[in-house]
Amino acid sequence: MKYLVVDDDATFRDRLVRSLIKRGDEAVAAANANEGRLVARNERPDRAVVDLRMQGASGLELISWLREDSPSLPIVVLTGFGSIATTQEAIRRGAQSYLTKPCSLDRVVEAFEPLTSAEPGSVPIPTLDQVEWEHVQRVLADYNGNVTHAAKALGMDRRSLQRRLAKTPKLR
Repeated sequence: MKYLVVDDDATFRDRLVRSLIKRGDEAVAAANANEGRLVARNERPDRAVVDLRMQGASGLELISWLREDSPSLPIVVLTGFGSIATTQEAIRRGAQSYLTKPCSLDRVVEAFEPLTSAEPGSVPIPTLDQVEWEHVQRVLADYNGNVTHAAKALGMDRRSLQRRLAKTPKLR
């Protein structure tokens, strides 16, 4: 099996490629979406692992490009910033699955397997607290951890945001 790994985090990308090769698979890498498209065209991988947030074109754009070039290529999105909206958009554009970092190599490989045993309701639905927490974390990351700017973007007082950040969402 030949994997394409597209991630702008060189350490993570190289570690994943080495792990796939050690497992007995072939793996090729790219540091951004444009390079990923070129590598995919030249190498014709069997599977693609795509980071969502990269400099320049995003992983979502790359999914669309890969779909144009190879409609049946299975694609798994890996990201450190998961949200329901981006998950839906990645799936809509043609990704098979969506995983948040960090995750194990086994979990990445399993994400390519068909969901034959999935039953309705087997996928956990996040609570509103969890969705809000993910959104706040994403906005905070967009402002490089600057609470004042993130609070302004969220339309809330800085102290209120700090109190929210001190709490973690309740998991079911």
